[in-house]
Amino acid sequence: MQVDYGEGAPTRVPGTDRYRKPRLFVATLRYSRRSFLRVVWQSGQQIWAELHEQAWRYFGGSCRYVVLDNLKEGVLKPDLYEPLLNPVYAATLAHYEVVADPARVRDPNRKGTVENAIGHTPATALKGKRFESIEEQNAYLEHWESKWAASRIHGSERRQVQAMFEEERAHLQPLAVMPMQYFTDVERTVCDDGCVRVAHCSYAARPATIGSKVLVRPYARRLEIRDLQTQALLRTHSRAERPGTVVLPEAERVFNPSRERRFILKQADAIGAQAARLCQLLFAIEGRVGQRKLWGIVHLADRYPRQMVDAA
Repeated sequence: MQVDYGEGAPTRVPGTDRYRKPRLFVATLRYSRRSFLRVVWQSGQQIWAELHEQAWRYFGGSCRYVVLDNLKEGVLKPDLYEPLLNPVYAATLAHYEVVADPARVRDPNRKGTVENAIGHTPATALKGKRFESIEEQNAYLEHWESKWAASRIHGSERRQVQAMFEEERAHLQPLAVMPMQYFTDVERTVCDDGCVRVAHCSYAARPATIGSKVLVRPYARRLEIRDLQTQALLRTHSRAERPGTVVLPEAERVFNPSRERRFILKQADAIGAQAARLCQLLFAIEGRVGQRKLWGIVHLADRYPRQMVDAA
């Protein structure tokens, strides 16, 4: 399969009277020239990968080999032998057991089949067209591809595209049972309590050391912590549902004093004996991971008189 972006027909921008050309994603099977066409307003790592998934589901199976351009949605660092793919795109290809082969830089003929489809679609299907919504244009493109483009006789092959696609369909790989679970890679530093902070929640990061940087990969319902250099999996957690949740086993809590604890207790002493006692008890129960609560207590003195905070 060969993939690339082109330009769609002018489409009304939602909520305005202005028309703009969206991006036209084209995926073409090399043997039959059967194409999947979809317009989108924006593109990115996940949208690029989702469009591949939609194409394979449209064809009824995934290809084994995909040729693409060196655009940033797919390739971070072009290289003739070892190109660096975006992690989301690479994970999607691995999920469907597909190999990517980016074309050489400034060599569009390497994927001439999809280049022809990108030129053919605006010049025929979309010529002179204007749409009121992106959904309307996608519905039109799907109807045009299935009713007209697929039934045409290909110029060089002298055969119907749909007939060649029926031969090619048997060689497509079965689709994965579960769809791809998308993620966003973020870099985090392991705090002195042995946790990393993600979306206002704390997650245990051992065996990563305190102060080291790790790669955090949040999914919809789980979260992975990986080594920043090798991307080896270090830890897996279920995603917390409430902000402020601490996912840390009791056996991994750090209770030995730190400079931050001494600084907080010094501020608590300035508030009063009761505030200092409460902070000491919280640290004794929760360890360093409870220092965020200690900060909340001492910062009350920034808004209220110290005597009132201590009495409360």
